[in-house]
Amino acid sequence: MKFNFTTRFAALACVLLAACHPYNENPQKKPTTSAPKTATTPEQQKLQAQRDALKAQEDAKKKEEAKTTPPETPGTTDPTPKLKPPEKTDYARANKVPGKDGFVFSPYNNKVVDVRDIPSGTLVQDPTYTGAGKGYFRVP
Repeated sequence: MKFNFTTRFAALACVLLAACHPYNENPQKKPTTSAPKTATTPEQQKLQAQRDALKAQEDAKKKEEAKTTPPETPGTTDPTPKLKPPEKTDYARANKVPGKDGFVFSPYNNKVVDVRDIPSGTLVQDPTYTGAGKGYFRVP
């Protein structure tokens, strides 16, 4: 009986001590810094030296080009015009609901859409359209 009581008491004490220890729920992970990889074989060292030489040559060319090209002045414009992508202008046109001014049938799902106080020819988004796109149409 004595052995059973002390075992239970020791187990209960361990549980209580573990429960009282604060648990960090949001541990901050320390960034790990790894050592740079080094070439180990002579072939790898030779390849790395060639890569470094090519990179140095490219950097020298870029610096030389920067010296030879004149800096752009704020008043000059680019001689090559930048082309804008063509805008989509072929939107569907809604049909009027007969006998109801300001209401049209949606060209996508043929549901009635309220377009009162919206001028004719205006591009509007269909609120009842559930497809992948936005469902724009023009008011007749």
